Amino acid sequence: QSKKRGLSLEDKREQLLQIFYESQDFYLLRELEKLGPRKGVISQAVKDVLQSLVDDDLVFKDKIGTSVYFWSLPSRAGHQLRQVRAKLEADLSATKSHRLELEKMKESSKKGRENSDEREAAIAELNEMEQEHKALKDELEQYADNDPALCENMKNATEIAHQAVNRWTDNVFSLQNWCSNNFPEAKERLQSVYKEVGINDDFDYLD
Repeated sequence: QSKKRGLSLEDKREQLLQIFYESQDFYLLRELEKLGPRKGVISQAVKDVLQSLVDDDLVFKDKIGTSVYFWSLPSRAGHQLRQVRAKLEADLSATKSHRLELEKMKESSKKGRENSDEREAAIAELNEMEQEHKALKDELEQYADNDPALCENMKNATEIAHQAVNRWTDNVFSLQNWCSNNFPEAKERLQSVYKEVGINDDFDYLD
């Protein structure tokens, strides 16, 4: 057998309001926490439900001495509901007016766009031009490798790399001369080391 479902928040709010409406009296929080279970609202939930009613101006509170009293009268609640209704009606009216303005703008935007042979021909020509533009763009991308600017950049990069290679070649020759001058007795050993690292007899500057 399924358990009985508890009250929703709106149901709890309504039940607490009924306590005020039936008695039209003032209550302390602890009194409402005792009365709440009689209406199906557990004591632990009374404070939060009560605060939601206060936030919506459906229940009012006032401090008298050290105690805080809560009250709500049907007439005050009715006044609040009438205010809410008036606001909703005003919002609805504004929304309807805005909708009418949008419909007028929509109708105005249709002027000059009526279906005609001239308009259909213009649209067909536009579509044809767009397709031609796409085809030309695709063809242009095929020749991107021959772009003069790209070729110039590659030429500059090649020149920089060429200079860098010859600069390092010059550094290698300088190192070889330094080793030969400072370690003449290790000439054969140095030659062996040079070959091991790839410095052969044909090692030279790039033209």
